[in-house]
Amino acid sequence: MTKRIFITATNTDIGKTYVTKLLIGELTKLGHRVGVFKPIETGVSDLPIDGSALLEVIQLHNKEMGHLTVDDIVPIQYTLPAAPFVASAGETIDMKRIDKALQKIETLCDIVLIEGAGGLMVPVDNELMMIDLIGHFKAKALLVTHCRLGCINDTLLSINALRQANITHEWAFNCREDDTTFSEVSEPYFLDKDIKTYHISRDLNDLTKALIEA
Repeated sequence: MTKRIFITATNTDIGKTYVTKLLIGELTKLGHRVGVFKPIETGVSDLPIDGSALLEVIQLHNKEMGHLTVDDIVPIQYTLPAAPFVASAGETIDMKRIDKALQKIETLCDIVLIEGAGGLMVPVDNELMMIDLIGHFKAKALLVTHCRLGCINDTLLSINALRQANITHEWAFNCREDDTTFSEVSEPYFLDKDIKTYHISRDLNDLTKALIEA
């Protein structure tokens, strides 16, 4: 069975697509046939921006996916840049369509990276939140978190949600150049609690190996 890794984050614009692209490269180096999938993308005016970026990278690393289009990678698209529930005007998500699209990709890979939209509690439709998709896919999760002031609260809330849902997960900081106060105002908490942390810029190889462990 294809191993599924779901990339989520503590909020929008945290770096899910950036991290997913890095993981494609790392997993390929480790000898895996990698696939990529983004079930839902909102804010699509012409082509899905994130889906197009993912398709470009995956086709460089997995030639078997060379014939796929962005619509294969992103089966559900909405124009309004909002939570899927809002962008779709409350329509029920077509999970059969999503599952069929994922099955097509999984014939071409042994590990598939599934990128979510927004954070864990983003409403997908009237019944499902984004976190529910992780359980539906029976995937291992990677939580990407930021390094700005407030990351302690955001990170712990998201980790708690994953634990309550019994979702196996890893998590990592995606620090940016302007996150100059992180080591002073946020990181000391995690160091004091001796909490295992990964940094995307520093620990990508170790993180990748942890994600593919059983």
